[in-house]
Amino acid sequence: MTCKIPRGPVMLGIEGRELTAADRERLAHPLVGGVILFTRNFADCAQLRALTAAIRALRDPAPVVAVDHEGGRVQRFRDGFTDIGPMRRLGELWDRDVAAAAREAARVGWTIASELRAHGVDLAFTPVLDLDFGASTVIGDRALHRNPNAVAHLASALRHGLAAGGMAACGKHFPGHGFVAADSHLELPVDERSFEALLADDLVPFGALAHAGLEAIMAAHVVYPSVDPQPAGFSRTWCTTILRERFGFDGALFSDDLGMAGAAIAGDVVARAEAAIAAGCDVALTCNEMDAADTLLSRWRPPPQPHLARRWARLAGRPPGPPPP
Repeated sequence: MTCKIPRGPVMLGIEGRELTAADRERLAHPLVGGVILFTRNFADCAQLRALTAAIRALRDPAPVVAVDHEGGRVQRFRDGFTDIGPMRRLGELWDRDVAAAAREAARVGWTIASELRAHGVDLAFTPVLDLDFGASTVIGDRALHRNPNAVAHLASALRHGLAAGGMAACGKHFPGHGFVAADSHLELPVDERSFEALLADDLVPFGALAHAGLEAIMAAHVVYPSVDPQPAGFSRTWCTTILRERFGFDGALFSDDLGMAGAAIAGDVVARAEAAIAAGCDVALTCNEMDAADTLLSRWRPPPQPHLARRWARLAGRPPGPPPP
């Protein structure tokens, strides 16, 4: 029997290709609002459809099902899905033919969305809005371009394609992870640039898409000491003062994975979730550590979030339409 439970402020991973009893117990918890899938959760298209159907059958409204499906190095589902290729290819095309690059970005967005929606997935964490400075090992060819205006243009076109395919967009990693070499999965990166430098460069695509109504953003586990000593995802200055108040962003704001090394500065998983929500995030993301997820669900008591239901609802998938011209 499907339980009526509002979506809560936690998105978590599951263990394998079918729901275990432990997965079902976690997903029934009122703090849970979404599920993120990985390659470990995928065998083939039929299995993926069965898995997402099982997730949806647990609750009403159903958890939002998400995946990192950018293309290139970060495409969790391969067999039976179009090979998207790295986003840098769109930037290279933009250098040759701006209009053709925008058309191709829209087509790519539609392909991502329509294929995922056909398999019961609501949201792809894309587009990457980080700039390609040639320094970051974790971003690299995931970035669209070095030019922030090119990134804004291409990401906007990709977002329109996603929408045509029945899917919202999620820009990442606010306010920009492309300049520092360190990988926030493994350590805490520190970007020493001034706010003025960031505003003139990295923040351009985030501001442009926020003003255009972008549905979701993911915050970075990166410190920008000229603005705040805390990582951006734990910083009220970044998440609320700059993103929400200055840029007018009214979509869902996700923390990056709380299990990453870049998040350790805040303490244990409960302290990390508390810091993210206090900063202005809507959703605390815990991807791979099931014990940590259990701790979070059993110990965390988040404050009321009056906008959460509306923001989750914008991310729930819709039937795909025809591809863009």
